[in-house]
Amino acid sequence: MTTYPTGGSREQHYPSDRAKPLVSIVIVTLNAEACLRTCLLSIINQQYKNIELLVFDGLSTDSTLEIIKEYDTHISYWQSRPDQGIYDAMNKAIQKASGDWIYFIGADDKLLSGFSELAAQLKNRNTLYYGMCEPLGILFTGKYSRYKLSKYGMNQQALLYPTAVLKGKGYDTRYRVYADYAINIEIWGNESIPKKYYPIVIAEYNMTGFSSYAKDEFFKADKPSLVRKHLGWLTYIRYLYKRNRELRKPESTFF
Repeated sequence: MTTYPTGGSREQHYPSDRAKPLVSIVIVTLNAEACLRTCLLSIINQQYKNIELLVFDGLSTDSTLEIIKEYDTHISYWQSRPDQGIYDAMNKAIQKASGDWIYFIGADDKLLSGFSELAAQLKNRNTLYYGMCEPLGILFTGKYSRYKLSKYGMNQQALLYPTAVLKGKGYDTRYRVYADYAINIEIWGNESIPKKYYPIVIAEYNMTGFSSYAKDEFFKADKPSLVRKHLGWLTYIRYLYKRNRELRKPESTFF
């Protein structure tokens, strides 16, 4: 039986305060030596300290593991073992998380000071809180409605999910790139999950990451049915009208 390395000793050095909201921050890595240190430092240097930092590495072959070990005292738990992709690793992290909220950040992204500002607003443990990310643009930012979500996905780096919500669902690993979009459609259609928006920029994300070039035709084919099932018929009809108009445009990327 193969034994894979694990670690994490943050709680011995920076114990969490259960009287305050605890945020589980998850980084999924694979050969991320060029950017991981910057990401880790952006988390470590946050003013809001009541965090649980989890790093799930897909058995990197570069110096990623050495960097993770270097910051062991700031990491609550880390592991390096094979996985079936980003969302498989994220599902494993969800089951390990013990925070009240879960926040996912890419190894090539970094937290900004606004993250601590938003974390200070956390109150209702059943509520999904979200802010904004840089670079800012017309799409993928600001306050979301059902209809806006049917048209455009959200920056995952803008969202703090209630842990209880994700533990009960998990990501659909059939979707290689847009499993987070799929779960957001389901959550936005669930009126029992409050959503609270703050116009605070909390992270900087890398526009050349995995989702910028990988394809997910399976999700694109399923998206209309997901919109209809979770966001309602009115939103579905408006989405189809928008989709049909957009697809008539040359080189449209709308789906």
